[in-house]
Amino acid sequence: ADAGELAAPRKAAEGIAIQALSFIAGDGERLGCFLAATGIGPSEIRAASRQPGFLAGVLEYLASDERLAAAFTAAAGCQPADIAKAHVALGGEPWEREIP
Repeated sequence: ADAGELAAPRKAAEGIAIQALSFIAGDGERLGCFLAATGIGPSEIRAASRQPGFLAGVLEYLASDERLAAAFTAAAGCQPADIAKAHVALGGEPWEREIP
């Protein structure tokens, strides 16, 4: 596989993670829960988003809440399996169980 082939899944995964972050940030209650769970302050989110592993962490957070994951996949027009694939593509560990 050449570098372009390896970059494509990562680029797509980053896109899903950024969509997920926008989805979470688009609702005050969802954002509050995310910030509380991660310990990131509202003013630190932009800097945190540049850290390695942050986007994988966004997907992990999303997948940890089935209702949130279902709402996101409905809004984004993707499948729950896409969240898991994107998480792994961004360097996250595969989950023990798949998202239903």
